[in-house]
Amino acid sequence: MRRKRTASINLAMGLVKSGEAAAIYSAGNSGAVMASAIFRLGRLRGIDRPAIGALFPTKDPARQVLVLDVGANMDCKPVYLKQFAQLGSIYSTNVLGIRQPRVGLLNIGEEDCKGNDLTLGAYPLLAQEPSIRFSGNCEGRDVLSTDFDVVVCDGFSGNVLLKFLESVASVLLEVLKAEIPRGRRGKVGAAFLRGNLRRIKKRLDHAEHGGALLLGVDGICVVGHGSSSSVSVVSAIRLALTAADNNVMEQLHQLSGGGDSVVTAV
Repeated sequence: MRRKRTASINLAMGLVKSGEAAAIYSAGNSGAVMASAIFRLGRLRGIDRPAIGALFPTKDPARQVLVLDVGANMDCKPVYLKQFAQLGSIYSTNVLGIRQPRVGLLNIGEEDCKGNDLTLGAYPLLAQEPSIRFSGNCEGRDVLSTDFDVVVCDGFSGNVLLKFLESVASVLLEVLKAEIPRGRRGKVGAAFLRGNLRRIKKRLDHAEHGGALLLGVDGICVVGHGSSSSVSVVSAIRLALTAADNNVMEQLHQLSGGGDSVVTAV
């Protein structure tokens, strides 16, 4: 950031800042992407920490759940989680088309007395925030249940959740392959199941989602995995285009009171 101001990530952020580009996508180091976005684009006024939001599949093929933060902030304060909920609600409403998205707080139990200092402090803030529809604590088993549209957590927990989900598709397919009988009968059965297996992989494969949105900065920024395939890159660019087409930044600016972004000098 400091030594190489003409690095491609800096130049790309500059194009978004000047309006010459609608969005930026990078599969580079996520920390560098976040730092460049904060320094070049600036944070939205009223947002202390930007969050990386990832779309997870659910048991309903027509619905997804937005989980944030999945890696930008390892240590969080309760007020950060409230801001994540506001950012996620705006994105879900304007891009995913969900009216009054249900917000959940990732926790180890449904009761409001459960959790650590972070979740115990965040719960009343979320419950009292009029701009969101808070639906209570969300246990790990409920993340993919369709009971919630937005799930907020600290970046440490969210990243563990994301990496675990990424492994599920490959493990599930390997288990299915191992359980299909060998020989002629197995080949016939596999031929009938091929379409089903492809649909299962498509629903669970993180490559189909491509990347995660960095919400809270003054511009559309999508962060990709370092090992992204060509399918992932195309999916991520499609995600950025969808956010731009739905004018998500206009809604996020309204959340911040329409003021100027907060830029940190390098």
